[in-house]
Amino acid sequence: MTEPIRCTWPGMADPMYLAYHDEEWGRPVNGDDAVFERVALEAFQSGLSWLTILRKRENFRAAFDGFSIVKVAAYTEQDVERLLGDPGIVRNRAKIEAAVGNARAALGLPEGLSELVWRFAEPDAPVPRTMADVPASTPGSKALAKELKRHGFRFVGPTTAYALMQAIGLVDDHIEGCLARSRRPA
Repeated sequence: MTEPIRCTWPGMADPMYLAYHDEEWGRPVNGDDAVFERVALEAFQSGLSWLTILRKRENFRAAFDGFSIVKVAAYTEQDVERLLGDPGIVRNRAKIEAAVGNARAALGLPEGLSELVWRFAEPDAPVPRTMADVPASTPGSKALAKELKRHGFRFVGPTTAYALMQAIGLVDDHIEGCLARSRRPA
């Protein structure tokens, strides 16, 4: 029996990473708090492996009140200190403060975070044949990063914005033939 075709980035050894690839990455995520969680986690991932963040995701959810925008936006300096002392998450002051600031920025979006982000969906992006065909950023991710920054978001450069777009289904970068691809090539 042949092994199913998958994108190569999750490798084959870690069941958590494989499940994330097969069942979550690239699938549409909607709702302001759900999108905020992904924005925050992508920022925390910057400079680290995604598997590190994935392994700590439940700790992040507990530490950040389920990524409720309203709750995180109300965090005080005491909350930042509490988070800096939490060994279950990435304890980086700049990233923690960015998550709090980004929640506050999200509260100020008249249309909400989910709607703003989904304006940058790229449903007609070319189907990558190999992982080498997957870009680190696109004009769409550059525009999304610029728009988020315009609203006061931090840790949302074009590469991080593109990782967000991939993770929440704004673009489908599963390679051609991958078992998790949501659409088939024409």
